[in-house]
Amino acid sequence: MRDFLNISSRLSGRHGKDIKDNAAFHASSLLRAKARLVMVVTVFMVGYLAISLRLADLTLLRAKPAEDTGLPQDVRPLKKPLRGPIVDRNGNLVATSLAMASVYADTTMIENAPAVARELAAILPDEKEPEILRKLQSGKKFIWIARDITPRQEYKINALGHPGLAFQEEERRIYPEGNLLAHLLGYTDVDGNGIAGIEKAHDADLKAGDKTVRLTIDLRVQHIMHRELSAAMKKFSAKAGVGLVMDVDTGDVISMVSLPDFDPLHPGDARDAAMFPRATLGVYEMGSTFKLFSMAAALDSGRVHFSSEFDATKPLHYGRFTINDYEPKHRFLTVPEIFIYSSNIGTAKMAEYIGTDALKSFYRRMGFFDTVPVDLPERGAPLYPRPWRDINTLTAAFGHGVAVSPLHLVRAAAALVNGGIMIKPHLVQTDEPRRLSPGPEGERVIKPQTSLAVRRLLEMVVAAGTGRKAYVEGYDVGGKTGTAEKNKGGKYEKHLLVSSFLGVYPISNPRYVVLAMLDEPHGTKDTWGFATGGWVAAPVVAKVVEQMAPLYHIPPDFNSHDIVREMAMYLKDAKEGKSLASVGTDR
Repeated sequence: MRDFLNISSRLSGRHGKDIKDNAAFHASSLLRAKARLVMVVTVFMVGYLAISLRLADLTLLRAKPAEDTGLPQDVRPLKKPLRGPIVDRNGNLVATSLAMASVYADTTMIENAPAVARELAAILPDEKEPEILRKLQSGKKFIWIARDITPRQEYKINALGHPGLAFQEEERRIYPEGNLLAHLLGYTDVDGNGIAGIEKAHDADLKAGDKTVRLTIDLRVQHIMHRELSAAMKKFSAKAGVGLVMDVDTGDVISMVSLPDFDPLHPGDARDAAMFPRATLGVYEMGSTFKLFSMAAALDSGRVHFSSEFDATKPLHYGRFTINDYEPKHRFLTVPEIFIYSSNIGTAKMAEYIGTDALKSFYRRMGFFDTVPVDLPERGAPLYPRPWRDINTLTAAFGHGVAVSPLHLVRAAAALVNGGIMIKPHLVQTDEPRRLSPGPEGERVIKPQTSLAVRRLLEMVVAAGTGRKAYVEGYDVGGKTGTAEKNKGGKYEKHLLVSSFLGVYPISNPRYVVLAMLDEPHGTKDTWGFATGGWVAAPVVAKVVEQMAPLYHIPPDFNSHDIVREMAMYLKDAKEGKSLASVGTDR
């Protein structure tokens, strides 16, 4: 029995020890399991945190993720604002930008390039299939297929389902008026940078997108000038034409037309001649319109008056040069007669009388030796004799030897008729007040009484002289004709003319200068073969005035020209027994 109890006691002690060992073992295993779980959870948390930080870095902290996403740098979302709009003086839209799509290809993902090229060419009529195929076979990861496609084209290309084709959002510059303002507005490149005209001059403001550029141009007058000048070019088979209308008090350019012109949406398709902005960049010898300035210089000097006479009995010889009149009178001419008959001889004698220094100084004040201060990059530098000799004084007096842009001519004419203040031409409206007075905006260049005398002479030219075809019933138009022979290789060609008419209205209280110029016009049966300024350009000015005046609420005055006719009768030609009202050469 004792033995049994001893055996039981030993077994019981061993079992208790085993139970204790098992408990210790399970506790140790549990601790190890917990440690592993904590380690796993920590690894997951660290991984999750790393991924979260990476996503934040890519989406929130980086402004340009193109390099990290593997996309080509040329491909980026359109974050910048659309290019700002341009409007005319009345708020009519003439240039704006639209968001458009462009399609590009990762050619390494294109499996059947010829088939894809055929499909794209069918959707994109402006792109040639061989050129598309060349791009798709270039092996490049990024290459443009077509820029600025339509939403319909984007939908059709997307429906093809080719993974190697993708789209980039860009902007497209749109010109609602087509070529009407082509040379003035200019155009942009495919990346939206201003290349010419107002688009280039105001590129920074337009790129910012928060400003509307408002022009001084009136679309209504621009349409009128464009239509009438185009018709005259066609009628007289002219090579080119220029039309300008400017407010004589503010310098606002109301209309600026240069023909031929181009489509600013597709400037690359235009001929070189159509891309040339003649109104501001072209410089021309303007012929007899320059007599307006030499006459003003003489009158403003105080040494010449309306009653002064100059010998025009015979041609003027100077060395090997001879100066003739188109229709000579063979007698002494008064100052008004010199202007009305457009006498080269009388004008040259008058310039000789006041002297070279006086004429050069006056032309300098008129801005004829500097570029026009206007907000366009395309501005032509005048050409004038250097050195300036005495013979140049004679020829420059009637418009030969000095070449200026049409805008030069209009600006200077405005100063002569607005009371004598030279103003700065404006193409873009600003909030700054502009008024006709000496100061930062204007400089006095002639006396007020000289301005009045010039206006009387201009009025007489239309009523009784070479500009009679600029006459408009009810509106007192004044002006001066100009017909210059073009200089080719140092020789003046009689049949290559630059014919113009510089008009002012209402001449009793001038508000606008209107210029029409035709380059190399040809006479017709209606003009008896003549292609001079009085025949081909003066009628354009008359038609513009006739349509523009009612738009600007300028009332007609049907008695205005009676006064001028009385003045013309006063200057009766005693030699021929005719009044100046019945005489005119239309040159």
